[in-house]
Amino acid sequence: MLRSFSDVFPNDFSVIGMIHLLPMPGTPFFRGSVQEIIDKAMQEARVYSKAGIDALMIENMHDVPYLKREAVGDEVVTTMSIVAHELRKEYSLPIGVQILAGANIKALCCAKSGSLDFIRCEGFVFGHLADEGYIDSDAGHLLRYRKKIEAENILIFTDIKKKHSAHAISSDVDIVETAKAAAFFRSDGLIVTGNATGQAAELEELQAIQNNVDLPILVGSGITADNVLHYRPLCNAVIVGSYFKKDAYWANDLESSQIEALLEKL
Repeated sequence: MLRSFSDVFPNDFSVIGMIHLLPMPGTPFFRGSVQEIIDKAMQEARVYSKAGIDALMIENMHDVPYLKREAVGDEVVTTMSIVAHELRKEYSLPIGVQILAGANIKALCCAKSGSLDFIRCEGFVFGHLADEGYIDSDAGHLLRYRKKIEAENILIFTDIKKKHSAHAISSDVDIVETAKAAAFFRSDGLIVTGNATGQAAELEELQAIQNNVDLPILVGSGITADNVLHYRPLCNAVIVGSYFKKDAYWANDLESSQIEALLEKL
């Protein structure tokens, strides 16, 4: 059954806390224990839940260097699905997943297996050159696959003009037109970022998108306690990872005081 953004996120404004999972099996920095991956994810979820976060999202950001699309191994998808399942057993709040890099169909499989609520999707409309190489658009394949596996209750939030990517090939298509294309191709929400992890999105771009496209907007990078109130009127949710970590660095452990500081601002 199709769901809307407000079905999953009933509040006017939501904060999604990132759980950067430890390296997956088969990746260069895997530590040799799947149980350690699960335990670390559950520990971070407890910190977020205690602070009063609105939603969670898991991601395999420690799997550098990333593979792309279908090249991501089944061992990664399986492990992330186990983590998703364990989180869902413990928490009823919205939970999402992203599988790097651009493994959107595999993220949908993980979300279906773990009874999650949304995926973060890169390369939905217009191709771009990412760190991992060229990533083509996959909206048509992705939505057909969602229909095929009866996963239409899972929302697909789509990055536009994504961070860590070159967009020279679509430089004549501005971010508003990109947003309109994503809406036309039935995105469930638009994710806007800065140029890199931890860098803030442009307020002017958010305003332009809000004025021209009738879709929920999520800010996907650069949110801090100091700037969150500037972004609140221009979006429906923020995805926060780096700021919630010690020294505001994504690979460090969570810092409870950072989470509390941002939520108190709201």
